[in-house]
Amino acid sequence: MPLALWALTISAFAVGTTEFVIVGLIPTIAQSLGVPLPSAGLLVSLYALGVTIGAPVLTALADRPPRKTLLLALLALFVGGNAFAAVAPSFGALIAARFITGLAHGVFFAIASTIATSLVPREKESSAIAMVFMGLTVALVTGVPFGTWIGAHFGWHATFLGVVGLGVIGFIASALLVPSNLPRGASPSLKQQLSVLTSPRLLLVYLITAVGYGGNFIAFTYLAPMLTDVTGLSAGSVSLVILLYGISVAVGNIAGGKLSDRIGPVPALTLIFAGLAASLALLGLSLATPWAAIAVVLFWGGFAFGNVPPLQAYVVDIARSVAPGAVDVASGLNIGAFNLGIAGGAWVGGLAVDQLGLSVTPFLGAVVVLGALALTRLSGRLAKSAFPHPAE
Repeated sequence: MPLALWALTISAFAVGTTEFVIVGLIPTIAQSLGVPLPSAGLLVSLYALGVTIGAPVLTALADRPPRKTLLLALLALFVGGNAFAAVAPSFGALIAARFITGLAHGVFFAIASTIATSLVPREKESSAIAMVFMGLTVALVTGVPFGTWIGAHFGWHATFLGVVGLGVIGFIASALLVPSNLPRGASPSLKQQLSVLTSPRLLLVYLITAVGYGGNFIAFTYLAPMLTDVTGLSAGSVSLVILLYGISVAVGNIAGGKLSDRIGPVPALTLIFAGLAASLALLGLSLATPWAAIAVVLFWGGFAFGNVPPLQAYVVDIARSVAPGAVDVASGLNIGAFNLGIAGGAWVGGLAVDQLGLSVTPFLGAVVVLGALALTRLSGRLAKSAFPHPAE
């Protein structure tokens, strides 16, 4: 893999850390700024809103600059947003900083995905995208626990300063290693951009992304309380299990990209969604037995994020056929779909916990993921009948 991909991975690690680390900082921030916990939770939801808005809208508006210039501008915005958060004098200022940073997040992953595919041969595109998103998964494994520890010992301002440092490293690496002569098509017209929103094939993949990712987050959002309240593990044991889960996620992310390169996005997604649904169902059955629950959680991690590279590669591949002038816009919309899935999954999971209890969330997640599997097979059949393509 080209060195430029490692620069994108480092940058993705910084962006991923700032997205997820806030979860561990919410109690500290709430106490520091004197706001209730539900209000502090807006720091998560408004960041996701920034991602959802920024990914498609700003990707469409920021298509004129060369891709490397746009990438560096996004990283500079990311650094600035986190620097603002580090010195935020009030809760309102911190909310604004999080929203601004979320805007940069959405466009970054959309542009980074298309840059990654332009750096490698077509048969390695999914693996290249997996390299970028590996930074996100590694952030879940290492950046988030470490950032939470810094916040607990030195204050949440120090955590954001640490993220600023990571962003600066990513900026320097990208400036030095990402080539300046990246291929870039002509600016998409309004008609081309609208074709992304009116393409049944792309809309179906966005639905698959939101449903498949959301199904996983129905259970993942409540993994820690499930392991403590149902399985009976201690808080320290849960932290270790989540760390091992994150390692499994990182391995599965890379494996998902390689599988997609080898057999194509639709067959890869079929296998991954089937494994994910089975993992969630097994988790629901094993929660009462600690050793079994831990084993299933590790198995689950291998499938949990394995769908990300093939889904993103699938969108890029279809966009080349139905909206060749707006591939970046199509990619950005899929990033938005991921975040809608996260928000929707967490919301549905919360309703399930309130009405039925923690133990039902894995089973509900499995059912939703099976829906994504059915939609994936439908997408493959429609593509074969209407637009035969090697990727199908």
